Amino acid sequence: MRRLSLATVLATTLIASSSWAEDVTLKMATIAPSLGQAITMATFANIVTENLDDVTIEVAGGGAATVHMLEVAKGNLDMSMGSPTIHSLLSNKRAMYKDVENHEELAGNISQLMAFPWGAYHFAVRPDSGIEYLDDIEGTTVFLGPQGGGAYNAAKGWIQSTTGLVAGEDYDAIKANWKTGFQAFLDGKIDMYVNGCIDPCQQFIQFTETEKVRFIGPEDDSGEAVDKFLGKFRHRTEVPAGLYANQVNEGPVKSNDTGVSIAVRTDLDEELVYNMTKAFWENVDSIASDAPWAKALTPEYAAKAEGTIKLHPGAERYYKEIGAL
Repeated sequence: MRRLSLATVLATTLIASSSWAEDVTLKMATIAPSLGQAITMATFANIVTENLDDVTIEVAGGGAATVHMLEVAKGNLDMSMGSPTIHSLLSNKRAMYKDVENHEELAGNISQLMAFPWGAYHFAVRPDSGIEYLDDIEGTTVFLGPQGGGAYNAAKGWIQSTTGLVAGEDYDAIKANWKTGFQAFLDGKIDMYVNGCIDPCQQFIQFTETEKVRFIGPEDDSGEAVDKFLGKFRHRTEVPAGLYANQVNEGPVKSNDTGVSIAVRTDLDEELVYNMTKAFWENVDSIASDAPWAKALTPEYAAKAEGTIKLHPGAERYYKEIGAL
C-alpha cells in the first residue's frame, strides 16, 4: 500500500455543496507515519482524495496527539488524531493541560469525525528469551513507546496493574522514539518491544519475515488495580494466535485496547464534514484487499463519542442517516 503512505498523501476531496469556498486546504496532523493509527488517518485522506474534488487534505506525520489536539482547538490545525482520554484531560484542565487558559472553550473547539480502535497492545519477545508472561520481564530491557506519550503510559500501566512490576525499578524502559525502539528490537538490543495496532501490523509483518515472535500477556488480568487502570476508555481484549507466519503462540494472549479518533475543528463547515465522512465510508471497502486491517473499521464504532468529546454535526448527520446512531 505504497500509495497510502503519509509521504504521498495530498488528499483532494470533492464536496457536493458549495457552502464553502472552492480549493479549500485542510491541515491534518498525526503521529509517527509508520504506526497503524497514522496509516488509518492517511487512508482516510487517500479515500477522500480519490472520490471528492476541490478540497486538499495535507497530512503531516510525527509529534504527539496531546499537542496536535490543542492545535486543533486553537484553530492552527483542522484535523488530528483524537482520544477521549486526552479530550477529558483538556476539558478538566488536568495533567499536561493544567496551566492552559480557557480550557473549556478550547475543548469545545474539538469534535469527532470518526472513532477507530487503537488496536490491541502487542508485547513481543523472541521465543528463546525464556519470557512467557509479562510477569517474567523483571530485570529486562524493554521499549514501551516514546516516554511521556500515551502509548508508553498505557503499556507501563497495564504491566504495573497486572504484575506489580514498575518501570525504572523492576525493569528498564528505554528512552527512544518509535523508529529507534523498533530498530533496537530488530537488532536484539532489548528484550521486549511493545506496539498497539490493528492486526496485521506492519512492524510484526517485517519482524516475522526472518524471526519468530511470541506475544505475551499477564498470568492474571483480574483485580481492582486492573479495573482502575482500564477506567472508562480502555477495555480488555486478546491478541489471537495464528496472525503471523512465525508467531509461536498456540492460543490467545490477554491484552487491552482503547478507542482513538479523527478529531476536527468544531467550526469546520457541516456540509464539508458530512461529505468527507460519507466519501470515506462509501468507499472504504475498495481498499480491504490491500489493507486487511481496515475490516476492523465500522460506522457503528466510528459513531461512538466517548467521554467529553462530541460528534461533529456533519459526521453525526451521516451516521444517523445510515442508522449507525
